[in-house]
Amino acid sequence: MKLFYKPGACSMAAHLLLNEANANYSLEKVDTEAGLTQSGASFSETNPRGYVPALEFENGYVLTENVSVLHWIGENFPELSSDSAGNPLDRFRQLELLSFLSSELHKAFSPYFSGKDFSEAETRENLRKLKVKISDFDSLLVGSGRYLLGDAFSVVDAYAFVILNWSNFIGVPLTDWPATQDYVARIKARPAAQRTFEEEGLAA
Repeated sequence: MKLFYKPGACSMAAHLLLNEANANYSLEKVDTEAGLTQSGASFSETNPRGYVPALEFENGYVLTENVSVLHWIGENFPELSSDSAGNPLDRFRQLELLSFLSSELHKAFSPYFSGKDFSEAETRENLRKLKVKISDFDSLLVGSGRYLLGDAFSVVDAYAFVILNWSNFIGVPLTDWPATQDYVARIKARPAAQRTFEEEGLAA
C-alpha cells in the first residue's frame, strides 16, 4: 500500500502508526497547494478533495479521511487496537476519541494554518478556543494511564500527538498543561515517531 502524505500534517498520524506496525508500505509526498504528488501526478486523481491522508491499496482502491484511515489501521494491525486488552467497549472509545480529536482539537488548531489574516479580536478568540480544547484534552489524561486508553500506545495516541505537536509551530507552548506536555514528549521519544520525523524531513 501507499500513503500519500504532507510533512507534519494530520497524515503524519497514519505514517507513525505504519512505522509502529512495521508495515510494508511506500510513501508519496503531496504538495496540496499545487495539487501534485512527488512523482508529478495530479493528486485529484487519488483524492478529488485534494487533502491528505490517502491510503492506496494494491488493488487500486483508495481510502481517504483521516479518521477512516486511522480506524482501518487499528482494525488491521491488532497491536495498535485499543481493545487488545479484551474490553469490547474500548473499540468504541477509540471512535469516540478519534471523533473528539478530529472535530474539536484538530479544528481548534485549524485557524493557525488557514493562511487568513485575523483581526486582533479574532486572534484572541482563536487562542481562547484553542486553550479550552487543550484543557479538555488534558482532562482526558487524568487517570488514563500512560496513554489515552491505558498503558498501551494506540491509534488515538498517534493522532493526538500529531495535533498537539503543532503547538511548537504556532507559539503556544504546552507548559500550562504538564500532563499533556509529558504525554507529547513520551510519544515523541518512541523510535517509530523519530523514524517518521526523519522520513518526512522534519526536525524531531
